[in-house]
Amino acid sequence: MILEREHELAELAAAARQAATGNGGLVLILGEAGIGKSSLVQALRGLLPAEGRLLVGHCDDLGTPRTLGPFRDLAGAVGTGLAQALGAGDRDAVLAALPGELDWPGHPTILVVEDVHWADEATLDVLRYLARRIAELPAVLVLTYRDDELTRDHPLQHLLGQVSAAGQARRLPLRRLSERAVRELVAAGPVDARRLFAMTSGNPFFVTEVLAAGADDPVPSTVVDAVLARVGRMDAATRGALEQLAVVPSTVERWLVETVVPGGLAALAGAEERGLLRVSPTSVAFRHELARRAIEGSLPVARRVVLNRRVLHALVGREGADLSRIVHHAAQAGDADAIVAHGPAAARDAAVAGAHREAAAHYRLVLRHRERFAPAELAELLERYAIECYTRGITEATVAAQRDAIELRRSLGDPRALGADLRWLSRMQWWAGDRAAAEEAAAEAIAVLEPAGDRRLLALALSNQSQLHMLANRDLDAITVGERAIALARQAGDAATLSHALNNVGVARWYRGDEAGWALLEESLQVALAAGEIEHACRAYVNLIWNQLDDLRLDEAERRLAEAFRLAERYDHLSYLSYFHVEQGRLELARAAWDDAVRSVRQSLGGLSHHQCPALTVLGRVRVRRGEPGGDELLGRAWKLAEELGELQRTGPVAAGLAEAAWLAGDLAAVRAVAGAVHADARRLGHRQLEAELGYWLTRAGQAVPPMAPAHPYALQAAGRWREAAAAWQALGCPYEHAAALAESPDPRDRLDALAELDELGAVPLARLVRAGLRELGVAHVPRGPVGATRENPAGLTGRQVEVLRLLGEGRTNAEIAERLVVSVRTVDSHVAAVLAKLGVRTRRDAADRAAALGLLDAKGR
Repeated sequence: MILEREHELAELAAAARQAATGNGGLVLILGEAGIGKSSLVQALRGLLPAEGRLLVGHCDDLGTPRTLGPFRDLAGAVGTGLAQALGAGDRDAVLAALPGELDWPGHPTILVVEDVHWADEATLDVLRYLARRIAELPAVLVLTYRDDELTRDHPLQHLLGQVSAAGQARRLPLRRLSERAVRELVAAGPVDARRLFAMTSGNPFFVTEVLAAGADDPVPSTVVDAVLARVGRMDAATRGALEQLAVVPSTVERWLVETVVPGGLAALAGAEERGLLRVSPTSVAFRHELARRAIEGSLPVARRVVLNRRVLHALVGREGADLSRIVHHAAQAGDADAIVAHGPAAARDAAVAGAHREAAAHYRLVLRHRERFAPAELAELLERYAIECYTRGITEATVAAQRDAIELRRSLGDPRALGADLRWLSRMQWWAGDRAAAEEAAAEAIAVLEPAGDRRLLALALSNQSQLHMLANRDLDAITVGERAIALARQAGDAATLSHALNNVGVARWYRGDEAGWALLEESLQVALAAGEIEHACRAYVNLIWNQLDDLRLDEAERRLAEAFRLAERYDHLSYLSYFHVEQGRLELARAAWDDAVRSVRQSLGGLSHHQCPALTVLGRVRVRRGEPGGDELLGRAWKLAEELGELQRTGPVAAGLAEAAWLAGDLAAVRAVAGAVHADARRLGHRQLEAELGYWLTRAGQAVPPMAPAHPYALQAAGRWREAAAAWQALGCPYEHAAALAESPDPRDRLDALAELDELGAVPLARLVRAGLRELGVAHVPRGPVGATRENPAGLTGRQVEVLRLLGEGRTNAEIAERLVVSVRTVDSHVAAVLAKLGVRTRRDAADRAAALGLLDAKGR
């Protein structure tokens, strides 16, 4: 049913026309169950030109979703390369083949993935990968989902955040039918249109079902009643066939229909005629998932078990049947033998495809029957389950399963397996925030592996311990243990462990002021890249960039970030992508690009504590500097995480943010309380940058600190050398800190310059203090500063965003804008996305028109 969908159809038609020119797009169709998403997808067929094609895949409401399910639906309609990749269930092969499949010049493709809220993790990975590239392909990616089923931590949220931040998607939220549309549907029939609308609230599926039910009571109270009223008037054979199909939450292949439905396809003719089923020569599906659920939900448990068992036996007897479907029906049938027989293989397949959420679910189901496995087999299942939970960030289940595996390994007498498990446990406990337990497990792993004679495993255990020392700023210990790991890894030819150990020793040496540390970090990166060890290469980038940011080498960090993002995006390494976004946020915070900083770190707020803590720190400091509410609360959350992690790299930045907030609020006692102990830690551990920043805040609060080497601008400020500090901050590209240093001048002219810069940045609290200081100096005419949105800039853009908008208005590409402003293309991408969002426009052309309307273009620009 397509009613009142003119706008949505026009948007889809525009996307299809755009794809025909070689410029792809992304369309999100969202709304509640029954709102008409699938009907709109069906209408797409009429929008395609003759040379185009429509590919549709479905995500199913299985207990554990099919790995790459919607793409497997395409296997018979796509080329050999993609079909083979899908047949192998290899996510990376699918990632490689899919862009080529869609890159068919002159033949635009609309690829639809229905019900993405049920997508497995591997499917979401592929969609993230494709979403970043769809603009370069002659294709439109259409995703449908129920927005009312998305919780804050729903797996789909990351993908939606990605496309939203990039400003690349057309969003089509579907509305319910109006009362006028319901009256048109009822027409001259006996149903009271007003009552029907009041009871259904205009939900198209419910309206249709009520009208189709034709019961004495024309308005059943629920969708279930409406569906069951229709089914109840069918003959017994048709009802039985519908019940059998209803326990299969996916499209049912023809062979399966013929196997499990008495009478096969012919038995479904009545249900098809009455509009409950969609039948093709190769498959059968309910016209709407709500109808399937209504029928399935009405079945007695015993009947449901019998019907699921029938499907299970058919799938098990079919070569190449999807293991996820087998396990789903085994669970629904309560068949423990089938779960034990097929669950481990389903979990392994999901893990190989990158569907770690689904792999963990399969292992969890299998482990309910742990008594059926021998000890060695059970230990392996627990290890694999722990690793899948670790990959997903489920810390409590991770540690519990790994401990269970270790207890079994202790009884089996295999020191190599026990040592490997202890090393894994150490890593998992560190991620869970339990440093003491992590160090205990790390030490035992080495003790077990020392006499075992396995150089590779011992090297990995030593590198793990070196990393723990490095993170705790025990630099000499990190170097000593790490160099043993490096030697063993070189002997064993283990590039992954070699890169890991070089990274640890490089950071530790760099912290000690040893220039050789940087060379080791670079070697760590190159070893990992040469060996194709993407995770270790990403980790090397993380530490290189983090230290460049600590040293305020912002331009170098920006160049490294561009490389790091390209690598992580190419291989869809989401964990490190999240961390790179945090580092991007740190860079933008330093440059006072506050809108961009907030956008960069937001998607890391729901991740692991090691990502959340610095993300919250950046977000909290932005709010504090702008005088926005909630800054103290965000920093308080970051402090709690930092204390749990127990690392100076976490506690130091949060303490600095809290000290700044307290100083801006005039609470000098709080400055001393929060900065004092962490400053002492930074001084003891030799962290020059944090010592300088925290020492500066302590001096502002009236507390004397030991002399610091004046290389850092904060050390210059602490020593009262504000002019040198201001010059240093300006050279480093840190405008907020430059203005703050300039504001310490006794000369009102310097303070007025600082005030102008602070007003430009929107740094309300510090600007307020500067104004008060100027009045105390007797300055008669202190500028009042901006009040709300300025007349010159009613969109609320920052100064840099105005520059970007002006250049957009001149028709410049992002690369040309980057060259003009001397920043990276990625930074310009972020600015352009922010400009489009603030202006409320979708395209660069619309932004250019807005620039002209705002008077930002000269005659040549127009």
